[in-house]
Amino acid sequence: MPFLLLIEDDDAIRTALELSLSRQGHRVATAATGEDGLNLLREQRPDLVVLDVMLPGIDGFEVCRRIRRTDQLPIILLTARSDDIDVVVGLESGADDYVVKPVQGRVLDARIRAVLRRGERESTDSATFGNVIIDRSAMTVTKGGEDLQLTPTELRLLLELSRRPGQALSRQQLLRLVWEHDYLGDSRLVDACVQRLRAKVEDVPSSPTLIRTVRGVGYRLDSPQ
Repeated sequence: MPFLLLIEDDDAIRTALELSLSRQGHRVATAATGEDGLNLLREQRPDLVVLDVMLPGIDGFEVCRRIRRTDQLPIILLTARSDDIDVVVGLESGADDYVVKPVQGRVLDARIRAVLRRGERESTDSATFGNVIIDRSAMTVTKGGEDLQLTPTELRLLLELSRRPGQALSRQQLLRLVWEHDYLGDSRLVDACVQRLRAKVEDVPSSPTLIRTVRGVGYRLDSPQ
């Protein structure tokens, strides 16, 4: 049973989502403020955090940043507008996905399960790209012998790119493969995740040699020359 931490200040929304997610088979802990949520996170170990952007005191962006300083567990943002700057800032803060309010419990449940599936093992081989080694059996990535701390979404993105070395994948392909979005999804999810992943796997993130941008298409994973 997945254990979720829901941080939402609106009492009605928090109660409704807690009930809906519980009925979907999740165990849910709740907090009404960012401070309380961070305290709960230290006391317990959720599998995923559902985080509202607009919180009193410490807002959702800062909560997300603080979590990312020490932890790579999945984070889904709840935001009021899909075209707002909130989405960009949230993704740059380290969120894995977002859902636009008003939130339907079944939609949120589907996103949660999709994010959690990103950490599941799928094969037993490994791949090497320069000094980066991807162990698909252990679901780990090392760079120069050092373990990299990747979120499940970052790991899944790297796995999908590594299965097709040298092949450009469009943003829409990656949205389907990684985020399981079957519609014309938000390419900002892909771009933000690539940016975070480059910061961890590239020697010089501003001049990437592994994860290359293919203009007008998307991204590909190359071995450095």
